[in-house]
Amino acid sequence: MAQNFTIIFLFILGAFLMLSVLLGVAKLLRPDKPNPEKNASYESGEQTEGDAVVSFNIKFYVIAIIFLLFEVELVLLFPWATVFGNANLINETGGTWAWYAISEMFVFIFLLTLGLVYAWKEGHLDWIKSTVTKTEFKAKVPMSAYESINEKYK
Repeated sequence: MAQNFTIIFLFILGAFLMLSVLLGVAKLLRPDKPNPEKNASYESGEQTEGDAVVSFNIKFYVIAIIFLLFEVELVLLFPWATVFGNANLINETGGTWAWYAISEMFVFIFLLTLGLVYAWKEGHLDWIKSTVTKTEFKAKVPMSAYESINEKYK
């Protein structure tokens, strides 16, 4: 067993040694003449505009976190399906394992669905949130006229 780890250690040591040698030779051979043009960022031939630090909208992060949540769910569903499909395990436990596994998965999926419904109700999945604004504009038309028009075109 120790011999296997020795081989792995020697392989890693050789990789670091090779990396050090190659980087050292490259540093010795390359010219080191920095200038403003070399130090500037490259924008596919275009002139750079603005600052490099740009703040992203928080909506991107919320969508990414929700996406990761459901990706983790998928990663957890695959091993569950493999174990749940093991007929020997189900037969050895007299079906108890099957009921435990299926109930556990229903609870798991229920909690994820609950989280999705919560995110949906809170409006985290809406890219543009609608806002209702009440104006203080006083029209010369009476409010009853507006109500009759609204009733007519419902």
